[in-house]
Amino acid sequence: MPNIRNVAIIAHVDHGKTTLVDGLLKQSKTFRENEAAMSQVLIMDSNDQERERGITILAKNTAVTYEGVKINIIDTPGHADFGGEVERTLNMADGAILVIDAQEGPMPQTKFVLKKALELGLKPIVVINKIDKRDARVDEVLSRTYDLFLDLAVNESQLEFPVYYAIGREGKAWAEMPADPTAEADLTPIFEAILHSIPEPEGDVNRPFQMLVSALDWDSYQGKYAVGRIRRGFVKPGMSIALLTANGAMQNARVERVYVSQGLQRAEVDRAEAGDIVALTGIKTAGISDTIADPQNPEALPAIAIEEPTLKIAVAANTSPFSGREGKFVTGRQILDRIQQELEHNVSMRLEIGSEGQFILSGRGELHLSVFIETLRREGFELQVGKPQVITKEVDHTIVEPVEELTIDVASDAVGSVTGEVGRRKGLLLSQEENSDGTVRLLFEITTRGMLGLRNQLLTLSRGTAVMNSLFMRFEPVSGAIPKLRNGVLIASEAGKAVAYGLNVAQGRGATFILPQTEVYEGMIIGLNSREDDIEINVTKEKKLTNVRASGSDDAIILTPPTLLSLEQCLDFLEEDELLEATPKGLRLRKKILETTARNKAKKAGS
Repeated sequence: MPNIRNVAIIAHVDHGKTTLVDGLLKQSKTFRENEAAMSQVLIMDSNDQERERGITILAKNTAVTYEGVKINIIDTPGHADFGGEVERTLNMADGAILVIDAQEGPMPQTKFVLKKALELGLKPIVVINKIDKRDARVDEVLSRTYDLFLDLAVNESQLEFPVYYAIGREGKAWAEMPADPTAEADLTPIFEAILHSIPEPEGDVNRPFQMLVSALDWDSYQGKYAVGRIRRGFVKPGMSIALLTANGAMQNARVERVYVSQGLQRAEVDRAEAGDIVALTGIKTAGISDTIADPQNPEALPAIAIEEPTLKIAVAANTSPFSGREGKFVTGRQILDRIQQELEHNVSMRLEIGSEGQFILSGRGELHLSVFIETLRREGFELQVGKPQVITKEVDHTIVEPVEELTIDVASDAVGSVTGEVGRRKGLLLSQEENSDGTVRLLFEITTRGMLGLRNQLLTLSRGTAVMNSLFMRFEPVSGAIPKLRNGVLIASEAGKAVAYGLNVAQGRGATFILPQTEVYEGMIIGLNSREDDIEINVTKEKKLTNVRASGSDDAIILTPPTLLSLEQCLDFLEEDELLEATPKGLRLRKKILETTARNKAKKAGS
């Protein structure tokens, strides 16, 4: 198909993939000059959480036209937790643009996405981005990139690739490193590279229709869309097809409408042919990895290979005293229905039904699971969440656990604290090198179990400057226990509204998590103790009024501002006997057993 190119944009998180796609959309005249998109940034990150977090979570398709050639572009996430999105969408492409930060160089996720692209035989184009950074080290980054290709290439032909230099934010690119990056330029070199370096898609339009479902979408107007690349033949509205499910079953259906990408929109067409990426409606039971084929020649395509989850978390209906106050959907049945809907397109997630009304969700990491929990909150669900647990499995009669490669960039004065903390968690330091900006890059090997709660601790030790990235490496036999790494908590002993006097008493024992006038219940966690034990404190207690006046006794109480934890920080904070209550209006940490006497009895019985 000489008039089509299918290309994926891949990179480590925050190396500039989505910004580069913005430039390609704008410079291909996809939008009119007066359209709002021309003044937007991160156009493809349309999801609220994507905009707030500044990361791509969902892979998305768009299409531009350049010199009469349609270019289908797949923007993929850069965070390791969303690797499933990368795995399921790369099979639609024939080539990949690998974007690498000119200062940071290849990072853990760069290695992951490039490995997947080369295994699928995609033709790579390398773009060294952000060459205008003050600490850019283009030559060194390029050298490391060649080393990475040497490590990962499946065949020799993949060691030859074009390299371009870009400032994605300004929509500039060059085929050679420019002497003056402020000079006038545009993204023409990238467009030309796509046309001349990315192979034309293969597929015989005269053979029976065949397509692998790589993504699903839904809207209230058309219902479910089955998205994929046509491998052979053609498709048109009203055509009869056979749906071959991943488990070998077959059912007949009919295509209602055929859509192709056009900028950020879908355009309805009368016919689409081999090589193009399409969205089909009318196939209500389609799932990811299913094959849609000609009913006379129902041949299944190989299913998409997805790596196994490494972390699990228990989710259930909220059982706190505040249950039902703040959410629209509060029952276990409603939560289960929503999880099953998510499983249709979130291919890295798994579900098991646990005991006592619990749903065990498995995913790629804390961020993967917390994004879904945050989505549920925003949709009006109330739920309670347990401590994240590492998934182990049995191999040759031995229990094994996941091990990760951990990269930490940190200021030189915090290196000792960081290595000490990772060492406490049984992490092994592999290398240490100084970055050009004066920070130090530490490379560790550590179990996923040892990484739980590490991000919060590192941010505290480095005064918020540490940047950590990890990449799953392998499974290894379970090592020794990791010591308890957190102090005890401050627990509300009475229900009511927290007052300044009671919180002042609590702050004498540790750091608090709530503001005055926050409603609390017995067993709710309201702070972190400065010692190892849990303490019950009545934060609703007012100061007793007396007729006696003493010097200083009537001074206004000045409280230290509380530590307000994000959703990820709350999950990191949890211990085995604690839960997170997540509702549309807030996050509350609590003990599993709320009543003090019952909790103490359970503690004695357990010890």
